[in-house]
Amino acid sequence: MTRVTFVGAGSVVFTRQLVADLLGFDDLGPLDLTLFDVDERRLAVAEGTAHQVGERLGRVASTVTATTDRRRALADADFVVDMVQIGGIDATRHDLEIPARYGLKQTIGDTTGVGGVFRALRTFPFLTGLTADLREVAPDAVFLNYTNPMAMNIWWTSVVAPELTALGLCHSVYWTAHDLAALLGLDVEDTRFRAAGVNHQAWLLEWTHGGRDLYPLLRERIARDPELERRVRVEIFRRIGYYPTETSEHSAEYLPWFLRSAEQIDRFRLEPSEYLRISQENVDEFHAAEKALAAGDDLPLEQGATEYAPQVVHSLVTGTEREIHANVVNRGLIDNLPDGCVVEVPTLVGADGIRPVPVGALPVQAAAVNRPYVSVAELTVEAARTGDPRLLRQAVLVDPNAGSTLTPEQVWAMCNDLVAAHGDLLPEALREPLSPNAL
Repeated sequence: MTRVTFVGAGSVVFTRQLVADLLGFDDLGPLDLTLFDVDERRLAVAEGTAHQVGERLGRVASTVTATTDRRRALADADFVVDMVQIGGIDATRHDLEIPARYGLKQTIGDTTGVGGVFRALRTFPFLTGLTADLREVAPDAVFLNYTNPMAMNIWWTSVVAPELTALGLCHSVYWTAHDLAALLGLDVEDTRFRAAGVNHQAWLLEWTHGGRDLYPLLRERIARDPELERRVRVEIFRRIGYYPTETSEHSAEYLPWFLRSAEQIDRFRLEPSEYLRISQENVDEFHAAEKALAAGDDLPLEQGATEYAPQVVHSLVTGTEREIHANVVNRGLIDNLPDGCVVEVPTLVGADGIRPVPVGALPVQAAAVNRPYVSVAELTVEAARTGDPRLLRQAVLVDPNAGSTLTPEQVWAMCNDLVAAHGDLLPEALREPLSPNAL
């Protein structure tokens, strides 16, 4: 029996989708699904959700176990799916609202920049403990991470547990290819696509239909629709020449071009701090699921195996060959990004295991856009590794979006406020305030 453990299973809507995709494979055999969360109320909803999905899909051969004991949840796992959010919605509010008081605008704040830095530093201590447990009770498990900031979390995992098999999984490449195909009136399954770069800022390097390059058709389609011209990703495509693989809302805060002025925000139809609204909607979805389960009503259920984690499980268990896109440590995979950083590349999974595909050098302009992102991640990892609070602030200082808005003194002061707000969720050595003008 294949044992799959969900860490942070209280993310009930995502857990529902992953369980549905897993149970949708009729050749996987019996599954032992173990749900772990520290929030007993959310865990109960996740457990009820998993049971209902199994019953509706007829997978009575699968077992569901829910526990607040992490080591018990991890013991003898074959696969561990991580989707925790340390600090929850309250920490997200700090990440967005405190910088906003300084005039620094973000849209999502979970990948890079100030929001990504502090989200990472809240998550690293948890990952340190989680991977220590894994090395003891399930050393051969495949660790599948969904938690953002993806690149920083996989990088930190490579520092504290280099012997573990870890993949960072994100649906941005697939949905970019899906949505662009739909824009051209094509079925994504009839197209071929390959992307590479860093998570949420990879580049669609290959995109064809029947051997025909689709980029000229995309340019024609954009030229016919003035509203498409007002999207961040279209502007990046225009300037860089390759389409980025994350939404305009995310992409806007990775560069200095978009959130620096009210005029740009209006032009590109952006909603600063929109993740606060999304986070509240996620809370509302949890309450709706809890209410539906209590009433015995069916939960919304989508099938289609579009998430990568179930596909990885299926491929490694059955030997079915697939190509996905995954976040892994750069060991000769992208020549013009630093060795040891985390990159997103095509990855083969199947009977021969997990095989990231070397892509050579990115187009020089694409790599140039990626490097500041990599630097923010590197400084954040070093801040946690060394306990140096200056490195924390330097990570924010080199972020393009922060640098387009704030002075260095403001960056130091803002980080002091965030350190105080997050308190003991951060590594102890990084909780020290620093004078904005000290030498």
